[in-house]
Amino acid sequence: MESDQPLDSYSRVVSGVAAELTPKVASLRVRQAPGGRGGESLGSAVVFTGDGFLLTNAHVVGRAQGGTALFSDGTSATFTVVGADPLSDLAVVRAGGPTPPPAELGEADKLVVGQLVVAVGSPLGLAGSVTAGVVSAVGRSLPTRSGAAARLVEDVIQTDAALNPGNSGGALADAQSRVVGINTAVAGVGLGLAVPVNATTRRIISTLMQHGRVRRAYLGIVSVPAPLPAALRERFARPNGLRVAEVVAGGPADRAGLRAGDLLISAGGRPVQKAQDLQRLMFSEAIGQPLAITVMRNGALVDVIAEPSELVAA
Repeated sequence: MESDQPLDSYSRVVSGVAAELTPKVASLRVRQAPGGRGGESLGSAVVFTGDGFLLTNAHVVGRAQGGTALFSDGTSATFTVVGADPLSDLAVVRAGGPTPPPAELGEADKLVVGQLVVAVGSPLGLAGSVTAGVVSAVGRSLPTRSGAAARLVEDVIQTDAALNPGNSGGALADAQSRVVGINTAVAGVGLGLAVPVNATTRRIISTLMQHGRVRRAYLGIVSVPAPLPAALRERFARPNGLRVAEVVAGGPADRAGLRAGDLLISAGGRPVQKAQDLQRLMFSEAIGQPLAITVMRNGALVDVIAEPSELVAA
């Protein structure tokens, strides 16, 4: 009997998470926006406040203005789209009627590879579908696009929990039933991705609730991580900087004098080692404000001042 205990413990955890979250994850029937192809699309959403706000994916709501949320107890409520941000693939909707108590949001940055996670959603419109697996990888990046604007969603969670059409917008939870991610994509056989719930996405969610959209700043560079020279590794106590691969002509970085080949060391007084480090700085308060950037160029440290402009999704 002792050999059965790990399975029994696993089952108790998964069933406990399912019992806690299934009532709080809605099946969304999203009305297509006027001028669309008509009909409706399906997805999932998670109740995360006591006054009817639900969290889902931007690609689930698209350009729609509302639809219907169906809960596992058979109740339903119409909802309106409060705001969507395609560049993080997050959206907030608000139910026009009573909703179940909210799920607790967790902290994805504390996840480790191999940790148990449970996906709760409504694939194919079937409410209360539960799958379980482990965190396969953390720190992945998911390319997103809105018009001509492109961005990487940072620190995406990769899991082997089975995801199906309609799971998008559903909850990815830890063993304590805390929502650590919003399932966003089926990337391949045995591979699912989720947008993390962390400080950056909490800020996006709050902005969507308040303003309905997220304004972002824009520098106009393409960059890749690159190793620091040995002397700088020791001086700054980190291995990498960010190599400028391309500077967009006429953009803020170009006007500031940044060049392809520059190795970014810091921006706004903060170290930069990967593209996400810059993205964290590119919110509305950076628009039109001086941003101090330190780069290594031809073996010397050079300081430049850039003034990010607003990113426009054309």
